Amino acid sequence: MSAPPIRCGGSWIEFGRRTLIMGIINMAPDSFAGDGLAGDVGAAEARGHEMAEAGADLLDVGGRSTRPGASPVDVGEELRRTIPAVRRLAGVGVPVSVDTFSARVASEALDAGAVMVNDVSGLRADPGMAALVSRTGVPVVVMDWDDRSRARDVMHETAAFLRERIGAATAAGIAATQIVVDPGYGFGLTLEQNFEVLRRLGELRALGRPILIGTSRKGSIGRVLNLPVHERLEGTAATVAVAIMNGVDMVRAHDVQAIARVARMTDAIVRGLPDGAARFRNGGTDAT
Repeated sequence: MSAPPIRCGGSWIEFGRRTLIMGIINMAPDSFAGDGLAGDVGAAEARGHEMAEAGADLLDVGGRSTRPGASPVDVGEELRRTIPAVRRLAGVGVPVSVDTFSARVASEALDAGAVMVNDVSGLRADPGMAALVSRTGVPVVVMDWDDRSRARDVMHETAAFLRERIGAATAAGIAATQIVVDPGYGFGLTLEQNFEVLRRLGELRALGRPILIGTSRKGSIGRVLNLPVHERLEGTAATVAVAIMNGVDMVRAHDVQAIARVARMTDAIVRGLPDGAARFRNGGTDAT
């Protein structure tokens, strides 16, 4: 059964018909993926238009790297990198999410035109975040970023954590219908655990919430293929196809055009062809 739609700004995001694409716009200079824009607002706007034209359903804007070992960033610098970009991207024509665990950054981003919060800390890093989300009614992504490298059953622990976070969010006044869950692929997991999360992603369906995952260009792909970050597109495509087959609703992507095509093809196999998509619906063969 598909998760119910969520209200996002002046529109609704529906799940189940196809996989949604969240384009990543990183305003930090030290993105692990090598795509950091270092606060360049014009470049962010141009990238946002490119992603929207390529098939992005949302744009996720962040001003700090969340990779392990990343340099700390104070709130003032995160604001400087993030808010002007959000303001510009709000005019692109697709909903804008702000990727932050700072309530102040999230608040100013929402004032600048963002309509979703993506909090990798699962609403734990800043005690003001849950209250902000509750007050504004925006959708929120809660992610599991705990170190689970020693977990005996990684998916059991991840699901339990996300269930607890949903409970904490609703206790703070956040509508359950506005919550998206993210298992935290690449955060505190071994290589084998990352792949186990992909294989068992469908278990998160029991939470009743839309599932987001971000595998794009991650280190697990580089380790398997022995490739640098800018050569991980095919590996990312494989992880996205598997995630879709196992029930994901939305994927974060750097390479939006290619991943949107992968998602459309995988959706056709898993969910069925949309009306009007088949050339030979009533006989004949599809040999070309």
